[in-house]
Amino acid sequence: MRPLRKLVVVGATIALLAVLVPSASAASPRSGDLHVTKECSQYAGAAGGFCTIMSSNLPAIKVGTKVIYIQALTTSVLDTDIVLDTPDQGNNMAFGHVNLDLQTGLGQVTFSGGTGRFSGFTASVVVTANADRSVWYWEGTYSFSPPAH
Repeated sequence: MRPLRKLVVVGATIALLAVLVPSASAASPRSGDLHVTKECSQYAGAAGGFCTIMSSNLPAIKVGTKVIYIQALTTSVLDTDIVLDTPDQGNNMAFGHVNLDLQTGLGQVTFSGGTGRFSGFTASVVVTANADRSVWYWEGTYSFSPPAH
């Protein structure tokens, strides 16, 4: 009787895991649409300057995350590598590039990789701004690779 009981327990455990695993991955999608707002009141165009994330639909990009600009602004086009640096502890950074025409307020940001929760992160977003350029919007898509990471 004991071997049969163990077999039933193991079978029930496997069945329970089969039900729970898909719902866990559905709760944290590995790709989708990306919607972010940021403000740049502290950015003056210097290398190392930053803007601050105000909202994001992707939990990895927390409110308060800094968008750090690696190169200084030298023309009316911001063309520089960037780093997303989250406000929480740990080594959670995403690496990307921005090309933004400051006269029109239109541009593109791409991300390819990172550390910590941004491992395998890629994104491509269009950049726009409100009328007075006090709020900037990122609209696009993101993914994490490999999907089961």
